[in-house]
Amino acid sequence: MNHYLPVALEHASRLVNHGPTVWVTSADGARRNVMAAAWSMPVEFTPPRIAVVIDKNTHTRELVMASGAFAICLPGATLVDLTYAIGNTSGRTLDKFAHYGIEAGRGPVLGMPVPQAGCAAWLECRLIREPHAEDAYDTCFGEVVAAAADARIFAGGHWRFSEHNADLQTIHHLGGGNFVRAGGVLKARTA
Repeated sequence: MNHYLPVALEHASRLVNHGPTVWVTSADGARRNVMAAAWSMPVEFTPPRIAVVIDKNTHTRELVMASGAFAICLPGATLVDLTYAIGNTSGRTLDKFAHYGIEAGRGPVLGMPVPQAGCAAWLECRLIREPHAEDAYDTCFGEVVAAAADARIFAGGHWRFSEHNADLQTIHHLGGGNFVRAGGVLKARTA
């Protein structure tokens, strides 16, 4: 069952303002990739814009620069092991979507891959070129053009963390395969 509802763009920054570990997805033609990123944040409310650090040597960065677009997906606590795995595997050597069985729909505006199963939300972003920040700091900026969230955890523009949605609660990387969520510390089994 699909629990995703569109998020008003004036509330899109609230999806990432609490600093969750995110998946950055990208595609250029038949090529696609997903990576984990611990450094992302909102930078503007209107229009909604975000920043995310994507190392210039990654396959994801190559696809983002080629397509001019990316998506930010917020994995829930049940995806902690998968998040750790995709963060430690190169998309240059395998299709991580196929290898890890990640199903993804297409974003409604730019067609970026947007996984939903086990994710709390996603934001589809058009790249805003800032060559100095990209080259010096590996920081990429995007204008959010579409966003959606699972209504069981984000509704009316606000997060609703409870014991009933612990599996969807966002994760935050502490380093060394350790993550935290609202209910406590999670350690990836592969760390």
